[in-house]
Amino acid sequence: MKSSSKKINVLKKIFFVAIAIYIVYIFIHQQKILNSYKGSQAYYKSQIEEKIAYRETLYETKKNINSEEYIEEIAREKLDMYLPNEKVFIDI
Repeated sequence: MKSSSKKINVLKKIFFVAIAIYIVYIFIHQQKILNSYKGSQAYYKSQIEEKIAYRETLYETKKNINSEEYIEEIAREKLDMYLPNEKVFIDI
C-alpha cells in the first residue's frame, strides 16, 4: 500500500508542477499580448492626434474659404492666375 500512496503523491506533485508551468506560460503569453496592445495604443494615439491637427487646419480653411486673400492665393497657386496689372517673370 505504501507504494501506491507514493505513486499517488508523485502523480500529485507532477500534476501541480504541470499546472504551475501552464500558469506561468499563460502569464508570459498574456504579457506579450498586452505589450503588443500597448504598442498599438501608442500608434493609434498618434494617428488620432494627427487627424485632430488635420481637422483643425480644415476648420481654419473653412473659416477663410470666402475671404479675398484665400481666393487670390488659390488662384495664384493652383490656377496660375494673376491680377491684370501684375508682371510674371519665369526663371529659366
